[in-house]
Amino acid sequence: MIRVESLNDLWQARESLDEPVAIVPTMGFLHEGHLSLVRAAKKRATSVVVSIFVNPTQFNQETDLEVYPRDVERDLALLENEGVDLVWIPTNEVMYPPGFQTWVEVGEIANPLEGEKRPGHFKGVATVVSKLFTAVQPQIAFFGQKDAQQVAVIKQMTRDLNFPIEIVAVPIARENDGLAMSSRNVNLNPEERDASVVLYQALQAAKIAYDGGERNGDALRLLMKEIISAQPLASIDYMSCADPSNLQELEVIASEALISLAIYIGKTRLIDNLILEK
Repeated sequence: MIRVESLNDLWQARESLDEPVAIVPTMGFLHEGHLSLVRAAKKRATSVVVSIFVNPTQFNQETDLEVYPRDVERDLALLENEGVDLVWIPTNEVMYPPGFQTWVEVGEIANPLEGEKRPGHFKGVATVVSKLFTAVQPQIAFFGQKDAQQVAVIKQMTRDLNFPIEIVAVPIARENDGLAMSSRNVNLNPEERDASVVLYQALQAAKIAYDGGERNGDALRLLMKEIISAQPLASIDYMSCADPSNLQELEVIASEALISLAIYIGKTRLIDNLILEK
């Protein structure tokens, strides 16, 4: 497994990779969810590149960036065990050199939900992902479905900017009790960890109602709200029942819907989602 930091070293190493090449962008502190992306990539591509970069421009609060967990050496050991070919660990100076002033902004699909609650977040995401795509030149890119809006934003950007890259969303990796795997879960104390299962319980309750014939968006949102509100350690940031294609809230579900939520458990913000299909 090759490890590089500079762009020149990346480009030199990239020339030695057999096609097709897949990229798995990460911010490190890897867990089973990230590794599921790597395994999916290895099934589709001859060579797999993983990037590790805690992107400062997608954080709204400096304190959140400072406490974001990091363990690069552990990450490298996990990736080598998975048979990754190349790991790119750029520095801030590589990604945002002095005088940097060029940004990628995606339109309406980036505005609701995470976009509303975290202004500028998707500007940072779209910019850094476009730089990863340009530098690595992959044919396929793998992202986790847990960040459902991020996947939608990146698909829109890829289409709009004519990147010749297939975007693959990999199903959410979950703990045994349903909690979506996340690097932020490490910030939960034992009591908060027990309470965090309420996110999955709310989504499952909405799915059961939908499978039973409920098609009213307000009814599903209210059901999730009631379940979350019954957990004393939980506070709601947002909850949604939206059209997966544009993330606009639905009054009535005609075909399918993305139900998603962002919840604070103590001071830790967690997100999760499910797709409701016929």
